Amino acid sequence: MVDTPSYTRRFAALMADWILCLLISGLFARPMVDGWAPVLVLIVAYTFFIGLFGQTPGMRLLGLTCLSYDNGQPVGIPRAFVRAVLLALAVPALINDSEKRGLHDRASGTLIRRYDPAISKA
Repeated sequence: MVDTPSYTRRFAALMADWILCLLISGLFARPMVDGWAPVLVLIVAYTFFIGLFGQTPGMRLLGLTCLSYDNGQPVGIPRAFVRAVLLALAVPALINDSEKRGLHDRASGTLIRRYDPAISKA
């Protein structure tokens, strides 16, 4: 049985990441005017961090990890990119199954769970 985190914890991690994306996009655009800039940063950040490390800074802060549904390993850049684009569209993330997996998780073969450092070192 996987310890599936609450929607509140997942949303808080997304908001922490979103704030970082707003700050970073402010270095090259006006994020409150140029709405594409923070979304682009979010897609790039999620692709990089989830693809290689299995968690974004916001996920790390809130004790979450996003790994492959099949083997529990980071999913790699291509699958993380699919997940990030679908997450940026918002609607796929709002349609969930009984395991609290959104369409973005199902399409990319990922699962969000609570982060356990002991498991990640195994």
